[in-house]
Amino acid sequence: MSDRETRHTELAEKYLPDDLLERFRDRAEVYDRENLFCHDDLAELATQGYLSVFVPTEFGGGGLTLNEVSRLQQRLATAAPSTALAVNMHLMCTGVVRAMFERGDRSLSYVFDEALTGEIFAFGVSEASNDGVLQDSTTVAEPQPDGGYLLTGVKIFTSLSPVWTRMIAHGLDNTDENNPTLVFGFLERSADGISTSDQWDVLGMRGSQSRATTLTKVRMRPDRVARTIPAGKHPDLLTFAIATHFQLLVGSVYAGIARRALTLGAQGLKTRQSSKNGTTFAEVPEFRSRLADALMEYMAVPAQLETYSRDFDDLVDHGAGWPLRLISARLNASTVARHATESAMMCVGGAGFNAGHEINRLFRDATASLFHPPSVDAARPMYAAALLDDN
Repeated sequence: MSDRETRHTELAEKYLPDDLLERFRDRAEVYDRENLFCHDDLAELATQGYLSVFVPTEFGGGGLTLNEVSRLQQRLATAAPSTALAVNMHLMCTGVVRAMFERGDRSLSYVFDEALTGEIFAFGVSEASNDGVLQDSTTVAEPQPDGGYLLTGVKIFTSLSPVWTRMIAHGLDNTDENNPTLVFGFLERSADGISTSDQWDVLGMRGSQSRATTLTKVRMRPDRVARTIPAGKHPDLLTFAIATHFQLLVGSVYAGIARRALTLGAQGLKTRQSSKNGTTFAEVPEFRSRLADALMEYMAVPAQLETYSRDFDDLVDHGAGWPLRLISARLNASTVARHATESAMMCVGGAGFNAGHEINRLFRDATASLFHPPSVDAARPMYAAALLDDN
């Protein structure tokens, strides 16, 4: 085993030991059935030091890289996908600050201190009808005399809704209509004007409780304003780090779902008996082929996540090619998760159609992958342009 693989094994044993994952897997069914937030999972992750894995060691954290956390998130998602998706948003915020810190921008290092004292970070960027995502916002940012802003708008799919205490959010300052500016920074849950929807009766990822958050003139303090950037395509370290961590860590969750689905599919074939063939379905060629195809499709996904996360950690400069890589990795992981859970459900048989079966839950959890930005339809023009348009 290489030194790198030994390191990954040690981190898995330290942060996500087998007995912890089994407890998570047992609770995942309860969270899903009763539509509850994953409180106990989050508490155990906090005890394990998992919420500070991205915090540099000099601040007292784990000092892990994006590659290492991607591996851990894949492992966590094999047991509790909704927990993995929820904690992703906290990890994404701390990971973004770590990436900036390592590249010489230490303006947000207070996030490390707050993470170590128990603050929980949420991701407040997704908005209905905002297909510009990080390049636009439907939230209004009103500039204040002291350099702060008041934010008014609705952020959708706010994971960790019951517990977050800090949120990275953005809004559009349209004071100068000819030069609109995007404002990024952190909000505090204690600020006036924040309300959380009580609606979260969804198909999958129920334990994440990713409810909508309404902001009504919520104050972003001047010292919590991270960036003011012209709206549209304007490269910036903050938005690059956000895009990288979002795409690769979300992709990691769906890679973990696919991996677990394949395991369940194999178990299903080994236990189901074929009366026609006088053996288990594991010996039936059609079912063997179905599972083989699913595994072949899956294997490209962790390879993409591995390569791109290591490239990011190693400061590889892909330039304008970064978005193509990042979005491809997440979209491929999403597609593979849906395909793998469908194949596994067919291998498990009718028992998998029962709402209480693990593959049923994974199938529904994988469906949530259709809603992470950008969608396939939104991404296609970028890939077409890379091949067809003259630069």
